[in-house]
Amino acid sequence: MKKLLFGTMFLALVIVVPIPTMAGVTININFPLPPPIVFAAPPSVIVLPETDDVYVDPEIDVDLFFWNGWWWRPWEGRWYRSRYYDYDWVYYDYVPAFYFSIDPGWRGYYRDHDWHGHPWSYQRIPHQQLQDDWRGWHQNRYWQKQETWSVRGYKPQPQPQVQEQRRQREQEYHQRPEVQQHQQQRQQQQRQPQVHQPQHSQPQRKPEGGQVEHKN
Repeated sequence: MKKLLFGTMFLALVIVVPIPTMAGVTININFPLPPPIVFAAPPSVIVLPETDDVYVDPEIDVDLFFWNGWWWRPWEGRWYRSRYYDYDWVYYDYVPAFYFSIDPGWRGYYRDHDWHGHPWSYQRIPHQQLQDDWRGWHQNRYWQKQETWSVRGYKPQPQPQVQEQRRQREQEYHQRPEVQQHQQQRQQQQRQPQVHQPQHSQPQRKPEGGQVEHKN
């Protein structure tokens, strides 16, 4: 009788819980999506000097980058990316490779039209032109060679200095309270086995209204 009861319970367990789930579990790293950025019109961008073709919208209060065909944005110590500038954000489980090449003082340099003591005559690039030309610009190294990022008298920094700057920026980044908090949350979630698919892989719907975050 006991054997029959045990066999019935095991069969019910097999029916309710799929075999792959019993054999192993999926780690579910699930974080909330950032609030949408709503634009009155597609954003224009500038290219940041001393980067590998990193573009940024300088007229909004949040950091919004374009690099390698993706839009990128940090939020609460985490990173998100999308093929679109205003929706469909998904969580990205790394710091994007371009980020530590960005000078953290770029907003002040943009305001002053000055890049480390050199006149910076940056160009505003319309959204459609960016979409049409970014690949060609990257392949031809247009901004580095022909335009020198529109910085007059620009001279490339020695590679040892560049690498040291990246190392320092990386250290400073990981010391930020929001980044450390995210790492703790990430580790906690990794220790908790889940059987569901990560919710962050689900795309957002495009927002249909809201307040524009452009500066006047």
